[in-house]
Amino acid sequence: MIHALRTTTPRQALRHRGVTMVEALVALVVLSVGMLGIAGLYVSSLQAGRTALSRTQAVNLVNDMIDRIRANATARVAYDNATYGGNPVAQGCVVTNNCSGDKLAQDDLATWIAATRAALPGTPTAVVTYTQAAATGRPDRYQVTITWQEAGNETARDADGTLLNLTYTANLSMIPSVP
Repeated sequence: MIHALRTTTPRQALRHRGVTMVEALVALVVLSVGMLGIAGLYVSSLQAGRTALSRTQAVNLVNDMIDRIRANATARVAYDNATYGGNPVAQGCVVTNNCSGDKLAQDDLATWIAATRAALPGTPTAVVTYTQAAATGRPDRYQVTITWQEAGNETARDADGTLLNLTYTANLSMIPSVP
């Protein structure tokens, strides 16, 4: 039995050639563009996660100070940063070392400012502003504010050239407690 050799016509040969170098390069370029897009999304999601973490920490820190003010309601003006020229000093108030209400307020403020600087990026500012009640039976007002520069945005500026900062502020109204 004789087997005939299989012969292909030029038309059949064109169908069996495989992938050309140009096709492979085009596929590589398309795949690379897709991967760059995915990498950009990954970086954006990391930045958004970092911003969300900073905002969460700011909210927790502000609420911490509000809780400290509520717990030491007799200190009143002692919680205002201006009382200490913006630089309160830690007093070492712990359970074994009792402090007066005013010293505890200064200690709370110093501890809170240090915690804010440790938790938030850049050089954050932490300020408590006290406004005395207008009349007896009216509430004292406290404004607790944290401002920080988001990590990676140290050069972000608005149209006037001012650095863009993130700020979180909460207000507390509290009837004064008499010692």
